[in-house]
Amino acid sequence: MDKTNASELRRVFLIESLPAPLNRASRHLQIFDNYIENTRLRLRSIRRPETKEWTWILEQHFPLEDLSQWKVSRIYLNETEHGALEIFEGREVKRNEKVQTNEIRKNRYFYDSGGKEIEIDVFLGELWGLNLAKVYFESLEDLREYKLPPMAIAEVTDHEFYIGRNLVGKTFADVRKEFQERGK
Repeated sequence: MDKTNASELRRVFLIESLPAPLNRASRHLQIFDNYIENTRLRLRSIRRPETKEWTWILEQHFPLEDLSQWKVSRIYLNETEHGALEIFEGREVKRNEKVQTNEIRKNRYFYDSGGKEIEIDVFLGELWGLNLAKVYFESLEDLREYKLPPMAIAEVTDHEFYIGRNLVGKTFADVRKEFQERGK
């Protein structure tokens, strides 16, 4: 599989918490996403806590026909290349007369639901309380036939609010308000 240029089919669900038997101490990845302002680019740093190993990726994401279908391009970076792009990490951006960072931090857990792997992102910092589950598919037919996982509160696949770059500068109070206003 080509990890550098791919099309992704996915559905995204809002969940309340990690499903059993997962807990916050379960095996996970630490992800630091830094969105480069006014672009479709992000610098992603991934840390494996058990080995302290880092992976750095420059990514470009954009939707194709709808928000369940994405084109993703990835450039895997070595430490020197990452160092040249560190200027984009934790950058302060001014939004609505407030200075905020362009970084979103989250822990990613992996859950097997009836043979289908679900990636669960537990957001940290100002977004603490937001938990999103993503399921990836090989075909549009599989995507359409997939049933809401039991831990899901609501499907948010088609809600632009929940796209990573749109969460920059948001708080969990903003998430709660969006959920209440949309009913999902």
